[in-house]
Amino acid sequence: MNVDLNRLYKILKRYPKEESGLIMILQDVQAEFNYLPPEALKVVAKEIGVPKARVFGVATFYKAFSLERRGDEIIKVCMGTACHVRGAPLIKDELERQLGITAGHTTKDLRYTLELVNCVGACAMAPVAIVGETYFPNLSPNKLKKILKGKETP
Repeated sequence: MNVDLNRLYKILKRYPKEESGLIMILQDVQAEFNYLPPEALKVVAKEIGVPKARVFGVATFYKAFSLERRGDEIIKVCMGTACHVRGAPLIKDELERQLGITAGHTTKDLRYTLELVNCVGACAMAPVAIVGETYFPNLSPNKLKKILKGKETP
């Protein structure tokens, strides 16, 4: 098992052992491990007394959850209308080129995961990408290299 059970049980202790807390538990597990390890989902099912199929069903139903290992930094490129018309496809293409992955995938060193999102609600600053929790407005392909090296600030 690749999951640190001590970390998992700390999460489980915060919730009642019932299905009503399932989504909150899964959110905390994902925050802790950066994805939902299948081993952890089996333990969650056992501990809260729900079938594994129910836990996996919830985990796969919501797009916010990931069953695949994600990078330490999640890069979200807004593809909403304002961002799209202001160059988001170029930003996406350049990130794919620089990272050596396509959207929806993670670099081999597990440093970055590139995701496309429909809208981040920052249309006035389009095009926008979010790295971790930091918004980078008015992006251009030239700014991306500095952002990835941590030398660019919003």
